[in-house]
Amino acid sequence: MKRTFDFFFSLLGLIVLAPILFLTFIFVKVSSKGHGFYVQSRVGRNNTDFDIVKFRTMNEGASKFGLLTIGDKDPRITRIGYYLRKFKLDELPKLINVIKGDMSFVGPRPALFNQDELIALRTESGVEGLVPGLTGWAQVNGRDELPITEKVKLDVEYLKKCSFFFDLWIIWLTLVKILRRDGVSH
Repeated sequence: MKRTFDFFFSLLGLIVLAPILFLTFIFVKVSSKGHGFYVQSRVGRNNTDFDIVKFRTMNEGASKFGLLTIGDKDPRITRIGYYLRKFKLDELPKLINVIKGDMSFVGPRPALFNQDELIALRTESGVEGLVPGLTGWAQVNGRDELPITEKVKLDVEYLKKCSFFFDLWIIWLTLVKILRRDGVSH
C-alpha cells in the first residue's frame, strides 16, 4: 500500500506542480551559471547508492568549499536559492526519486556517502532496510539539530511504529513545520 501511495501521489504531484517546476527550473538557470538541477549520490535502502535530484540552490562548484554557513548568509547560496530553501521548493524534484522507488514520502532522511557513523548505527539497528523519505520521524522532531544517535533512535522508533496512518501523521506534521517555517534554513 505504501508503494502505491508513494507512486500515485508523487506522479499526481509532478503533474499538478509541473508549471511551478518549470518556472523554478527557468529561474534557477537564468539567475546563475550552471545546471538547473543538482544531482548528488546518497545512501538508500540496504546501503545502496542512488542519485537524488534537487533544484540547484548554490553557485556552481560551491560544494568544494565545504560547509561555510555564516549566520543566516552563506555566500555559496544563490539569490533564488534562499527562497527555494525557505519554501522547500528545491526538494520538489525528489518526487522523481519517489516515482523511481529510490525514496518514499516518509522514511529516514537519505544519508550522504560520507556519514559513516550514521550509516553504521542505522545498519546496526536495522534501519538501513527502510526506503529513505522526503520527510521522516526524525525530521519532524528536530532534523539537523539532533545528534546522530538521537536521529537513529527516532529512525528505530519509526521502524517499530511504521504504518500508513503514522506516515500520514508525519506528512501532516511536516506540512505544519513548513508553513510555520520551523527548522527551515535560510
